[in-house]
Amino acid sequence: MKKLILAAFVLSVSAAVAQAQETPVADVAAGYSTIYVVKGFTYFMEGGAGSVALNANNWFGVVGDFGGYRAPSGVSSLTAETYLFGPRFSYRQWDRFIPFAQALVGGVHSSVANTGFTGVSNALAFGAGAGADFVLDSGGRFALRPQVEYLGFHANGSTIANVRFSVGVVVRLGKKR
Repeated sequence: MKKLILAAFVLSVSAAVAQAQETPVADVAAGYSTIYVVKGFTYFMEGGAGSVALNANNWFGVVGDFGGYRAPSGVSSLTAETYLFGPRFSYRQWDRFIPFAQALVGGVHSSVANTGFTGVSNALAFGAGAGADFVLDSGGRFALRPQVEYLGFHANGSTIANVRFSVGVVVRLGKKR
């Protein structure tokens, strides 16, 4: 009986160590992103977003997310840049599929040019969302990442609700030991 318990313990520890070896130290992602403004004007903004995440262990990391967007020509010349930071929680139980959820807070800088007049504003930005990494290679270094998030922009006493859709490529750097 003692040998069976010892064998189960050794297998459990071995599995935990093997799982930790598959966790990257960091990942860098870049891709196409859209923001759908759902309150007020209701329009799409298109652009790109990128993120850098540092993983503390196999389930918790800290992420910095940056994006730049432009509205279609029918909505003046509206542009927005986001800079967000926060925790990311990953579920690393499979080799090729890693779902995650994150909560972010930071800011948004927007500007609009209309008939020669330019207006610039800064606002609080916050959000939460989820996505998944679909590992593309056998070494686990490259992945495809779709994700969707709620983003709120708060300024002058009101909040504008937005939904962000993104798809990009991830490069996973190093391995946690």
